[in-house]
Amino acid sequence: MNINILDDPKQLGEEAGSTAAQAIQVAISRQGYANIILATGSSQFATLQKLTSESIDWSRVRMFHLDEYIGLTASHPASFRRYLKERFLQLVPPLLEGILINGEVPDPGEECHRLGALIEENPIDVALIGIGENGHLAFNDPPADFSTLDAYHVVQLDQACREQQVGEGWFADWQAVPATAISMSIPQILRSKKLIVSVPDSRKAHAVRCCVHGPIDPQCPASILQQHPDCHLFLDRNAAVLL
Repeated sequence: MNINILDDPKQLGEEAGSTAAQAIQVAISRQGYANIILATGSSQFATLQKLTSESIDWSRVRMFHLDEYIGLTASHPASFRRYLKERFLQLVPPLLEGILINGEVPDPGEECHRLGALIEENPIDVALIGIGENGHLAFNDPPADFSTLDAYHVVQLDQACREQQVGEGWFADWQAVPATAISMSIPQILRSKKLIVSVPDSRKAHAVRCCVHGPIDPQCPASILQQHPDCHLFLDRNAAVLL
């Protein structure tokens, strides 16, 4: 695991976004296109801001994203589809393909199957992800499933995860946060050739410590990142305080 500690979230985002851009450009140069994963949430603000400013041939980029609440409309302020449209898709030229999770479908299991088939056909070159306060990756809360064969699955959100969404200002209270979501699985995340992990803020410090120094344990889903051969962790000093 490559650990980069920066002074503040802005510098973190600049370094993470620049590293991601270089990896995307290498993939395009090597194979003519790049398949990427984008995360959402406050941890990605500065990283996506930097990424969208980079000189990349976006017409050669196919994007997947990590997770979406079940039952939340695409216009809701907390919708991850809305987040990606406003903070990424509307700021870059049209992509080769933008594959978004539809959490409003009648059958979330069928949506997982659709997404799984698409990502199986398009192996991921670069994944931009974060780590939750409870150590989650995507919406894989502890104890996380490290062995599922599914690329996407329906998950239950624990209270700590739902309270994090309130703390970041997306919902008024934790009861308003949907209890279920469609999430990319941890095995699928780990299939990405390169991981760019952006983690600002002291509220993530315990999760960062268990990610870097703890045993690999489903109770700290992020600890599995220790097994990835090309994982780049970008922290600000507050997030790294317990290392």
